[in-house]
Amino acid sequence: MPFSFPRRLPGRAYLLLGLLTFLLALAGRMTLPPLDRDEPRYMEATEQMVLSGNYLDIRFQEHPRYLQPAGIYWLEALPVLAAKAAFGPQALKWSWVYRLPSLLAASLAIPLTAWIGCAAFSAECGLLAAFFLLASTLFAAECRMATIDTTLLFVILCLEALLLSAWQALNRPSPVPLRTALLYWGALGCGLMLKGPIVLLPALGTPLLLGLTDRRFTLWRALRPGWGWLVSLAVVTPWCVCMALTSHGAFFRIALGHNLLGKIAHAQETHGFPPGYYLLLFVLTFWPGAWFTARALPQIWAHRHTPAVRFLLCWILPVWITFECLATKLPHYVLPAFPALAILTAASLTVWPPVRLPRWGKALLSVYGLFWMLTGLLLCSAGLLLLAHLHPSGPHPLSPPDFPAAVVLAFIGALLPLLASGLLILKGHLRQAACCAIGCAFITQTGIFLAVIPRLAPLHLSQRAADLFAANRPCPDSVLLSATDHEPSLVFLTGPATRLLTPKAAAQALKTGFRCDLALVDRKDEARFRQSLNALGGEMLERGRVSGLNYSNGHWLDLGLFSARFPAGFAPGFKPGKAD
Repeated sequence: MPFSFPRRLPGRAYLLLGLLTFLLALAGRMTLPPLDRDEPRYMEATEQMVLSGNYLDIRFQEHPRYLQPAGIYWLEALPVLAAKAAFGPQALKWSWVYRLPSLLAASLAIPLTAWIGCAAFSAECGLLAAFFLLASTLFAAECRMATIDTTLLFVILCLEALLLSAWQALNRPSPVPLRTALLYWGALGCGLMLKGPIVLLPALGTPLLLGLTDRRFTLWRALRPGWGWLVSLAVVTPWCVCMALTSHGAFFRIALGHNLLGKIAHAQETHGFPPGYYLLLFVLTFWPGAWFTARALPQIWAHRHTPAVRFLLCWILPVWITFECLATKLPHYVLPAFPALAILTAASLTVWPPVRLPRWGKALLSVYGLFWMLTGLLLCSAGLLLLAHLHPSGPHPLSPPDFPAAVVLAFIGALLPLLASGLLILKGHLRQAACCAIGCAFITQTGIFLAVIPRLAPLHLSQRAADLFAANRPCPDSVLLSATDHEPSLVFLTGPATRLLTPKAAAQALKTGFRCDLALVDRKDEARFRQSLNALGGEMLERGRVSGLNYSNGHWLDLGLFSARFPAGFAPGFKPGKAD
């Protein structure tokens, strides 16, 4: 007898979804090193807030970090302060503490996606949509990082849930409750405190686009915009005023002028791609749901006039089109559209009857299915490929490969449901195929984060360099002078006093602080560093080496840690109170 879903999910189902998300997102969180380059910038700025007690001015070392408001840094500072009080100053270097807001936001975002899917279509649709989002590659990566995206996603889901609730209330005799409008404008203020104007794309785009398609702005008027904006303003104004005074207006010039408007016209940090970038990347970022979404497009078009579909399309389109048109593109920018895509995809499998495709449509779907299957195979075997090509001895394949049993089991455990999913697709059992593909994604992600990443020593280059520095530092307040590795993760792990310099500048700085400070230099820069130090009358002494891959730029580094020795009686820049 087939299982029958209830009309609405009970409260315990949402609790179980949140708990499952928490446990799945917990995998690998303790062993995952700070991921360059964005995550350690957030971590270091938060750490400096906690150390300085200044929770207004956002800084990375001495440089202002005026990219978005302080909301995410405050959220990360809360668990950091609690950990510091409970475990001492060493907790400031625990990456997992900074990732707790993302973990909690993810654990709330998945049940909220299920609620929206349930309210829009059915309990089965909501549940399947939640699993599509939870299994997606992009969500699995973002929910493990101490960045803003998962927390922002949760706030946007709150806004969309309130909009859907208000929209459905328009069909009832009673007016939209005042608390719904208050919560909406309050959540909008929280979103502005996290990411600034970006949150307006879904928050205002959805009701306004619905108004344009309906030719009447009933939903917008039901939100009480005449005074509602004052609620949002009350949330953001105190910090804005304080920040304007603290930075003398520099925050708004940089955040709005350079960061926001600059991304529209110019590609920043070499992240420029033409329109269509997110569409091409969708098969990877939304895997395993991507093929099922492509298959759902004719059904979505056939039901485009139904209220639930129009609501979800008015959620997706402002976000997707805007970011496709921006000059600067990063994969996570379109994450706010993924819950709506997941719900429409789930509806195509649980609510709507299939649509007969023309021959050319079947051919296109088959080609996309081939790319989908190849992407799945690549993800399943990612652990084996990474371990085969990244090991402590260098960027060369192991011969023969010596794979841990856990990695092999994860590969086999993920491959079997993937193959079953492909077979079920060919037989037309699409819901069962989706469940198998989701299971494959969960096994793959858990295997990578638990069994593979902890063994990828070359990717932990900053952590190993920081450990080498900690083991050899001659003074409690020794400073690391990095002449080659300028990644933010190194700064976070070795402290805000770390200096990122050229080889020549590192030699000059080491001359000043030679009694306590140490220099980190790549082998290719050692000749210049030695020459500069010798010209200053010093001799360099190697304290140890680490090698690994700087995955931000693809360069293999062989880093040496050096101290300096100068002639007897030489004491430039002697720092009183330091150990000799």
